[in-house]
Amino acid sequence: MNSVWREAVSNEAARISQKPLIAVEEVEKSFGGLKAINGASFNIDKGSITGLIGPNGAGKTTMFNTIAGLYRPQAGRILLEGEDVSGLPPHALFAKGVVRTFQIAHEFPTLSVLENFMVVPAQQFGERIIDTWIGRRRIRAQEAELRQRALEVIDFLGLTRLRDKPAGNLSGGQKKLVELGRTMMTDARVVLLDEVGAGVNRTLLVSIEDAIRRLNEERGYTFCMIEHDMGFISRLCGRVIVMAEGRVLTQGTAQQVMDDPAVIESYLGAPVSRPAA
Repeated sequence: MNSVWREAVSNEAARISQKPLIAVEEVEKSFGGLKAINGASFNIDKGSITGLIGPNGAGKTTMFNTIAGLYRPQAGRILLEGEDVSGLPPHALFAKGVVRTFQIAHEFPTLSVLENFMVVPAQQFGERIIDTWIGRRRIRAQEAELRQRALEVIDFLGLTRLRDKPAGNLSGGQKKLVELGRTMMTDARVVLLDEVGAGVNRTLLVSIEDAIRRLNEERGYTFCMIEHDMGFISRLCGRVIVMAEGRVLTQGTAQQVMDDPAVIESYLGAPVSRPAA
């Protein structure tokens, strides 16, 4: 009996471990008469870097906003390691480790880079009025811990010389690095990167690419990224999902999707000439 029980437990553990980190199942989202997401389904596997590409208006950003809880799906569901999280608000999903960045960085411009990192973790003791009266020692201890963690993030991203500069004074690419670093101040299970390379010069793009790869390989971060730079996508992503008109058009390796005539048509807006049979 014990051996049967152990085998059942082992089989269940294997089954659970094979679940995708994020499963999007037949999701739909409309705005008035426009169906921004039209029955889209795909998985994001744990420990992967997955690309989400498609022409403008394909529904990519709406999909990210729906996964992250900014929008509630009107049909279908979103699973986080098998748990239905459809329609949970952003703060609840953030607490579960679903972290989203934006194409335009959302830094606190008057705070330093260091302070931008330190304010990220939720439910800090200093946020509660009663703790400011009777829990000052606990607040100081937590702030010291957060400061050390933020300094480690700054060192990891090579931002040491910018540590005390107001984040609003940084270049666009530096702000993207700060945005990425802010995700490192959380217990992220999946990070949704929205055009992290947009408007970034080539030197900083290399730094961002290196940081994403290291976070994935050394710390097990799972990423899903919207990006138009196919070179960037092909260097980082093991699997690429292509959306068009709110649906998943195809998925595969970067080379497979770039060679797919349907993908070429969706980007060019015209049929691809094919050799006669």
